[in-house]
Amino acid sequence: KRLGTESVAIFPASGRTGNRLQELLKAEKIGIEVLNTRNETRENFIVVDNSSNQQYRFGLPGPEIYPDEAAQFSQLIEKLAPHWLVLSGSLPPGVDVDFYATLARDAKLQGAKVVVDTSGEALKQCVEEGAYLIKPNLGELSKLVGVDSLDHDSVADAAKQLISKGKCQLVVVSLGAQGACLISNELVEFISTPTVKKLSTVGAGDSMVAGMVHVLAAGGNLHDMVRMGVACGTAATMNPGTELFKKADVDCLYAWMKRK
Repeated sequence: KRLGTESVAIFPASGRTGNRLQELLKAEKIGIEVLNTRNETRENFIVVDNSSNQQYRFGLPGPEIYPDEAAQFSQLIEKLAPHWLVLSGSLPPGVDVDFYATLARDAKLQGAKVVVDTSGEALKQCVEEGAYLIKPNLGELSKLVGVDSLDHDSVADAAKQLISKGKCQLVVVSLGAQGACLISNELVEFISTPTVKKLSTVGAGDSMVAGMVHVLAAGGNLHDMVRMGVACGTAATMNPGTELFKKADVDCLYAWMKRK
């Protein structure tokens, strides 16, 4: 939305925290489709050590989602018929590990391109179903290809294993402060992260996905896609707390990377 691409957030919500979440999204003028659940939305918090700028994240257990509630997500996605579907975050208790994979399969039948940003068994199941783009980190990618660990020299070969088997078309491996690696059938490219003063890493990965989808949805090329993703992720770290990126910061970082 901040980059100029309209989007709709589909999520479960209930209780005080769920209501606050909806208020925040409406303030950003983001379209929402809310599944009202019987259990209240969880609340997470982050503690920052001002002397070291280290963050300590406390992700509280998510509320159970009941089968009848989970089934409504497929109906919502079918109604919206999205061109792009981003499946993001961990799965709550009560939801089968193949939940995202089922949503991906149904969305693809409608002609949607599916972007997956999750981890563990949920990511593995989605990859088995097939996705357009996945964004694992090194540890997640190593698990997908069945090896103990990966480094910069082996990341491209690992990603191409998945692509050659039809598990996905694009892999963007998040390398944290070191940037990202884009892998397709024809392309391998490492993108370094611009040096900035980091205040918070909250939402950096989600911002990276947003930047990439923004470019892809507009018909942009892969070089611009990964640079915009890194620019958005980096710009998000320049703001305190849970504040996401400012477009002016993204534009500056993106222009700098385009010159490199």
